[in-house]
Amino acid sequence: MDKKAPAGNPSRPNPLPGCPMAAAFAAIGGKWKLTLIYWLAHGESHFAGLRRRGTPITPKVLAEQLRELEADGLVERVETGPVPARVIYRLTPYGTTVLPVVEGVRIWGEAHLQLTHSGAGPDAAMSCATAIAPAVLSS
Repeated sequence: MDKKAPAGNPSRPNPLPGCPMAAAFAAIGGKWKLTLIYWLAHGESHFAGLRRRGTPITPKVLAEQLRELEADGLVERVETGPVPARVIYRLTPYGTTVLPVVEGVRIWGEAHLQLTHSGAGPDAAMSCATAIAPAVLSS
């Protein structure tokens, strides 16, 4: 796979070469990666928009997570003009292949919240309660 991420933004190494589970977690593991993929499944966004949406995510961690997702070919960074133009982030076609996993984790998380009675509603910006549209899942 051709990784178009700038030099210096390597993907995380697979700690167990040849293990599919380790490869998956190296690509999508992390505190915010699945959430970022979920948000981008609902439409492209610029860095500031993701930052506003993910209030508890520090700008440093957000940038690191986006760089790693980009290095793994799941997210693309599109510059919209000369500096200081905003940058748009969106899922790549390869990135959309992980959406069934993201939706499965979201559904499991809903059930887990109900089971553990931890269902305090998130604020609207952080909400992950909306299902990923079937059309997006099958693309």
